[in-house]
Amino acid sequence: MRHVVVMVTTSYPRFAGDHVGTFMEPIAKRVAARGHDVHIVAPWHPLISRRSSEDGVSFHFFKYAPVPALNVFGYAAGMRADEALRGSAWLAAPFAMASGWFKAMRVAQKRGATVMHGHWVVPGGVIAAIARPALPLVVSLHGSDVFVAERTATARAAARRVLARSGAVTACSQDLADRAIALGADAGRVEVVPYGVDPARFRPWTRADRAALRQRAGIPADGPLVAAAGRLVRKKGFEYLIDALPLAGANVHLVIAGGGDLAAELGARARSGPAAGRIHFVGNVSQDAVGEWFASADVVAVPSVHDQTGNVDGLPNTLLEGLASGTAVVTTRAGGIGSVVEPDRSAMIVPEKDSRALGDAIAALIADADRRIRLGREGRALVERQFGWDAAAARFEAAYDRALAFKSLSR
Repeated sequence: MRHVVVMVTTSYPRFAGDHVGTFMEPIAKRVAARGHDVHIVAPWHPLISRRSSEDGVSFHFFKYAPVPALNVFGYAAGMRADEALRGSAWLAAPFAMASGWFKAMRVAQKRGATVMHGHWVVPGGVIAAIARPALPLVVSLHGSDVFVAERTATARAAARRVLARSGAVTACSQDLADRAIALGADAGRVEVVPYGVDPARFRPWTRADRAALRQRAGIPADGPLVAAAGRLVRKKGFEYLIDALPLAGANVHLVIAGGGDLAAELGARARSGPAAGRIHFVGNVSQDAVGEWFASADVVAVPSVHDQTGNVDGLPNTLLEGLASGTAVVTTRAGGIGSVVEPDRSAMIVPEKDSRALGDAIAALIADADRRIRLGREGRALVERQFGWDAAAARFEAAYDRALAFKSLSR
C-alpha cells in the first residue's frame, strides 16, 4: 500500500554534510524511494538551507521562538551535555509544541496523510499523536527521548499515553525496546529496527589516500592513528579515550571530530595530559570528512558509556560508520552496541569507563596488523549483510501497514 507519511522530528540535517540528525535523512529518503509520499515536519533553525523538497521528501519547517535565544528546540540543542534539559528548552517547549502541532495538523490535512510517524517519543511522538488522532501512529525511539521519559514525570506520562496509542513502535536497539516496554509500550507492537549506514560514503581507502590526509593534517604518515567522532557529551566517553591514549603507545595520535558542551573541558584535559600534542580536535565536520578520518585511521574508537545520569546512546551511528570503513573498531557494550558486534570478531570490546582496557586494546591492535585487517574486513562484511538503509526502510514500511491494521481493529 502506498502511504502519505508525515514524519514529525526534532532533528534533520540542516545542510549538506551536517552532523546533526544524520540518520533521519536516509530514513526519509529511502522510505520515499519505496514509492511513499514523505513529508518532514521539523523546527526551523537558523542553519537550515533553503529547501522545499528533494528526492521525494517534502519539508515543512515551523518557527516557534518568540525571541532568538529560545531557538533551542531540537537539533541536539535542548540538553546540556545530554545529561539534563536546559532551562531555555523548558521555556521554548510550549511554543514549539503548539507550533509543531499546528504545522503537522495542517500538513496532514492538506496532503491527505495516511500515517503519522513520530521520531523521538518525546516530543515528536507526542506532536504526531495529537496532530491527527484519527490516523495510524508509528513512533520511532532513538535514545535521549527514552532517557527524558524515564527521568521526568511529565515526559513519562506523555510517553506512556503515546506508546499505548501507537500501532507500531520501532527502536534502534534491543536496549531501547526493553526500556520502551517498561514505559508502557505493548511488547507485541515493538520492533528493533537498527540504523543503516551508507557503505559508499564510509569505505576502505588506499594507502596513498590515507597518507595524503594525514599529511594535510600534520600527522605523521607512518605513525599510528586513532579516530573518533561524535558530539562532545558525557555518554560518548571521550574523556576515557583521551586518558587511554598515553597507554596505547608513545607515538599514537588521536583525532576527535565533533563539537559540544564539553569542548573546552576535553580540550584542557588533552593539553594537560602526557599525550599533549598528539590529540587533535577537528571540530564539527561533514559526514564525508568523518568517513575520510575513519578510513585513514588504524583504529576507530567508539568508547560509549552510560553517563552519570544513566543516559546512553541507543546505537551510535559512528559504530556502524567505523565498521563500514573497514577499519578495526574498539568499543564497549553500552546501549545497543553489544547486540551488534561480537568480541574479537567484528570489533574489540572493552568495559565502559576503563581507560586502561581501552588503551591496552588500541595498543594490541596497533601491534598486530593481521588482527586489524581481519577485524576491519569482518566489520565491513557485517555492515553489508545486516545494516543497509533499504532493509531498514522496508521495515518502516511494514510498520506503517501494521499501524493501519491496529487502527482498524481498535475502532
